[in-house]
Amino acid sequence: MQRIRLRYTKRGRLRFTSHRDFQRAFERALRRAEVPMAYSAGFTPHPKVSYANAAPTGTGSEAEYLEIALTAARDPERLRALLDESMPTGLDVIDAVEARTSGLADRLTASVWELRLDGVDPAEAERAVAGFNAAEAVEVQRRTKNGLRTFDARPAVVQLETHSSQADRPTDQPCAILRLVVRHVTPAVRPDDVLSGLRAVADLAPPVPAAVTRLAQGLFDEETGTVTDPLAPDREAVTAPSMAAPAAAATASA
Repeated sequence: MQRIRLRYTKRGRLRFTSHRDFQRAFERALRRAEVPMAYSAGFTPHPKVSYANAAPTGTGSEAEYLEIALTAARDPERLRALLDESMPTGLDVIDAVEARTSGLADRLTASVWELRLDGVDPAEAERAVAGFNAAEAVEVQRRTKNGLRTFDARPAVVQLETHSSQADRPTDQPCAILRLVVRHVTPAVRPDDVLSGLRAVADLAPPVPAAVTRLAQGLFDEETGTVTDPLAPDREAVTAPSMAAPAAAATASA
């Protein structure tokens, strides 16, 4: 059985697609592309698809991941292209690699988010960010099915800073761009929790909802402070044997 790991996006209006809606669209794409899927056992078999840490409905993403199991081997890049053609524009399959290692979900320990705050002056946002970063604790509230929950959002935030970005269209309205790196902890700290924290510590209240996009997710590197590509170990596992073969041949001839 071959396992393929895919990276896909949620762009434009498709950011409002729920996880369940995406699942239905992806399963249709699997059928259209005639992918030889492995199925679960039981009375109602389902294609073996494992989703990892999907972004909340309403947020865009450049870095969503899933894994599929196949009954016959396929070229990952060819498979990616077929699936991308079968998906709606905005739900784009942009990367594929054969799974050669275990623990993809374990490598998704942090995310990089971009928060676009239309109508917020960048200087005002910078003051709010400074207040958040200086705080030892930032208590926020989230409504759950069990009622209102209060928790500290500050420890999960590795980095929060203002970020200059070219506007996507000419406008005379102010716009602040924030870049956020947050660890995946329990309870999960989401971008809207950080926005609630900015409101709590600095009374920052954007006049319109923020446009939120996940730029990356993966293993957080403590030394460099970056979020690494979670598919890199699988790529390295593919290239390592091919690099070792010439060296072994040279040793044998010597």
